[in-house]
Amino acid sequence: MELKEIERILKEALKVDEVYAQGENAHFGVIVVSDELAALSKLKQQQAVYAPLMPYFSTGEIHALTIKTYTAEKWKRDRLLHQFS
Repeated sequence: MELKEIERILKEALKVDEVYAQGENAHFGVIVVSDELAALSKLKQQQAVYAPLMPYFSTGEIHALTIKTYTAEKWKRDRLLHQFS
């Protein structure tokens, strides 16, 4: 699965400011920047991010997914700690 495809799917399915994907060999991590999503409980955040990607878990294109969520303000402060731009 291509990283840009994961980003596109999440951008289309969720109300997000930014999405960054990394990984390979069916093991991926995403950073999702969204005030709306970050306001939800951790469980609800995971459910929201997993939902549009579920078909890819079924096919094995995605085996594992790590999710980190940020508000826009927190991402502005913390983005230098990450390798994403």
